[in-house]
Amino acid sequence: MWRAFGTVILSALLASAAAAQDAASMKKEMVGQWELATTERSKTCVVTLTSEPAAKGLKLTLEPDCAKTLPFTKAIVAWDVKGLDIVRLETADGDSVIDFTEVESGIFEGHRDGEGIYILQNLVAARSLAKSMEQMIGDWTMVRGNGRQVCGLTLTNTEAGNDNFQAFLKPRCDAQIAGFGPTMWRLEHGAMLLVAPNGDSWRFEADDNAQWRKVPDTADPLIMLRQ
Repeated sequence: MWRAFGTVILSALLASAAAAQDAASMKKEMVGQWELATTERSKTCVVTLTSEPAAKGLKLTLEPDCAKTLPFTKAIVAWDVKGLDIVRLETADGDSVIDFTEVESGIFEGHRDGEGIYILQNLVAARSLAKSMEQMIGDWTMVRGNGRQVCGLTLTNTEAGNDNFQAFLKPRCDAQIAGFGPTMWRLEHGAMLLVAPNGDSWRFEADDNAQWRKVPDTADPLIMLRQ
């Protein structure tokens, strides 16, 4: 009985030590500059996380316009890692202003009641995404593999909800594309999605020729070319 009890205690201690090690590693990985933003990136703020101790956590700095852009950041004076994987932006007393959990590598998601979802992302990666989006905005031509033009469309930076932006087909598209009728677009994990009003989507991936090809590929591929 006592041996079993001792085994349980030892297991708990080992688990606690592993959790502390994971939290310490995460604190090191989080040090640096991050972009705090709304999901569609219409409002952004640069946050610099440091390893210097604060009263209840670790020090951070916010760029001067943060409080104006995202008013809730006025209350943030420190940060910390809670549990195994929660990145907390907190008050001087250690109370949570917003908690983030990693949803994919280098991208964290947090929620505030009555406001919605916010994203915390490595600043370099966030600016790379913004640059990629800027490069996508404008007029495009859709062609088949033989070079035959089948449609024209315009991608805009006008927000359409759920991280999407407005897209417009030009007149005289072929029946398949007109039937699909995309009205929105977004970048997702390196791919470009055209989205129809019913939620259906077509996925395009960049190839070695700086073209975007609909996937999965077919014998008669659909390719997007920048005009």
